[in-house]
Amino acid sequence: MNGLLDYVPGNSVLHSLNPLSKLALSLVLCTSCFISDSHFFIAGIIVLDFLMSAAAGVPGRSARIVRSLSKLCCILFIVQIFFVREGTALLSLPLNIFITDKGILFSLLFVMRLIAATMPLALMLSVTRTSDISNVLTRSLGIPYKYTFALTTAMRFIPLFAEEAAGIMEAQTARGVEFDTKNFFKKTALILPLCVPLLISSVRRIEGLAISAELRGFSLRGRKSGYKRYRFGASDAAAFILGVLVAAGAVII
Repeated sequence: MNGLLDYVPGNSVLHSLNPLSKLALSLVLCTSCFISDSHFFIAGIIVLDFLMSAAAGVPGRSARIVRSLSKLCCILFIVQIFFVREGTALLSLPLNIFITDKGILFSLLFVMRLIAATMPLALMLSVTRTSDISNVLTRSLGIPYKYTFALTTAMRFIPLFAEEAAGIMEAQTARGVEFDTKNFFKKTALILPLCVPLLISSVRRIEGLAISAELRGFSLRGRKSGYKRYRFGASDAAAFILGVLVAAGAVII
């Protein structure tokens, strides 16, 4: 499994947590990033994400997420420093453009929040089966199954569509399409030839999934239809305490 959102089997403490505990902890970590304005606190959350991924046996997954977001973070950082005009000017450029100390701090906080808020959700999906997420949302929170099914199906199809898009790009590159061009506008124009076959294959896949779901009694699925039970243990209590401490730290700091 090479996707960033694929489930990775394991026997770690994070794998054994109740899916609801994993979901709640990841949401607390993400929310805390936007509550606190401290660079050191958000850096601590990023370090905590790396430690949890190492404990779960997927340390490379977090590193890949940071590497995947690096280009986007660089672009956002450069754009943000020119829009924040408060603070002391550190560098003046033509056309009344200048870079301030607050602009640099805000841009750094912006990209750190992006990384820190993305990693917990990706880690949660790495240690939790999508079927468990669907079952616990329906059984414990009372969310209608059709909504949880749509959510988990979207998460399940993201890596499939990424692989299919990569295959289409390779096939079109073999036919002479220059997907490796450095020209931004030319690369943008190549999106349409990529989207059309991807859309056609997606419609076929979704139609097959809809027929399969109806044959399995999708419309009859309810809150008590799931056979699996999820219990809360000592590790879930520890995750709850960790979430409370992180949320309290975000408010205080």
